[in-house]
Amino acid sequence: MKHVSILVPKANAILSSIVGPYKVFKSVNDYYIQSGKSKQPFFDIHLVGIDKETTLYDGAFSIHCNATLNDIHKTDLVIIPAVIPQYVLNELEVNADFVPWIKQQYLIHNAEIASLCMGAFFLAETGLVDHKQCATHWAGIDLFKQRYPHINIKPEKIVTDEDGIYSSGGAYSFLNLIIHLVYKYCGPEVAIYISKMFEIDIDRDNQNQFAIFKNQKEHADDLVQKAQQHIEQHVTEKISIDALSKQLAISRRNFIRRFKKATGNTPLEYIQRVKIEAAKNTLESSQQTINEVMFSIGYSDVKAFRALFKRYTGLTPVAYKNKYNRELVNF
Repeated sequence: MKHVSILVPKANAILSSIVGPYKVFKSVNDYYIQSGKSKQPFFDIHLVGIDKETTLYDGAFSIHCNATLNDIHKTDLVIIPAVIPQYVLNELEVNADFVPWIKQQYLIHNAEIASLCMGAFFLAETGLVDHKQCATHWAGIDLFKQRYPHINIKPEKIVTDEDGIYSSGGAYSFLNLIIHLVYKYCGPEVAIYISKMFEIDIDRDNQNQFAIFKNQKEHADDLVQKAQQHIEQHVTEKISIDALSKQLAISRRNFIRRFKKATGNTPLEYIQRVKIEAAKNTLESSQQTINEVMFSIGYSDVKAFRALFKRYTGLTPVAYKNKYNRELVNF
């Protein structure tokens, strides 16, 4: 029997990321018993909080934990649930007691650790993923990069798996990580059964198509702000880094350095991301051809545009349009 500790943070945890793993692991237990694979459940599931009682969503929901951190001396698997993105830093402060406990379970008791969505921030605080791969919600990528520069953040990944530490991308993609764990612990037969029962796409491995590029302006560098504004206002044109740095009266080298420091992207990457976001919006809302969309953001090489689009979204322009265009998709 594998002992599982699903953590229950105070205040702003996302309820579905606590209930979801609980239901999946409970369904695995039911399958083992009902199919005759075992007379006992496979997972020993515990909801573990700092306190026994936790309320979420301004008191709309309450969770009764069957254990506190002090009650669990050794566990096999720790699940760190998601927290609401805009409150993540406050959550780290309020729930600081989780961090040394998670670290102890991994380093001393050889537990495996799985963070779901923005739960990656708790995982990062432990230092256990320094210089390792980690995924999180696309909305938290920029803050994560700034706060944890020594972690190999994977913005496109749905699941990462390295040295007994797992992480998932945004929102309900945590279900793919839970299925990944079921596959690892219980084998393909059980994982496929559970994926069918919960209707989870077992092959989904990229979250870029869901990302919405935010314009990375939470910094105090006025010169970079001006450059960003210029890029966004001239999205239909070809933009030269040399011309832009000259316009701002700064050397190309210093401009690139300052831009990367302020935004986390080079000027070229920023230009590409702004243009691809504009292309995505057009593909979603109009009947323009792929070539028309390409020309509208200042590109003329079909092959280069297709490769760039796929790099940032995980889909080709045609596949993206077929999937997300409002007139083509029937809701």
